[in-house]
Amino acid sequence: MAQRIAVSGGSIKLGQFIKLANLVETGGQAKELIASGAVTVDGAVETRRGRTLRGEEEVCVEGLSAVVDTSGTAEADYFDEATANDDFDPEKWRNL
Repeated sequence: MAQRIAVSGGSIKLGQFIKLANLVETGGQAKELIASGAVTVDGAVETRRGRTLRGEEEVCVEGLSAVVDTSGTAEADYFDEATANDDFDPEKWRNL
């Protein structure tokens, strides 16, 4: 089963996604694999590194796969400044 990878912003480029999903180690490796036809999106070979993924596409690289999740329901392990609590006062907590 493919792992679901949360993507903020509603879309992501193919080259960025396969690196984010840890399907490759480097951006250079992503570029090479995409150009050589070793990457598929929903079962079809994709050779455009800049292809925009908008959600629910399954991306496969050499037997590993991941699904683009733009729904916001996947567990996010990053800080999202847009939803941060703006009322936080560091001085209040510093003196406790």
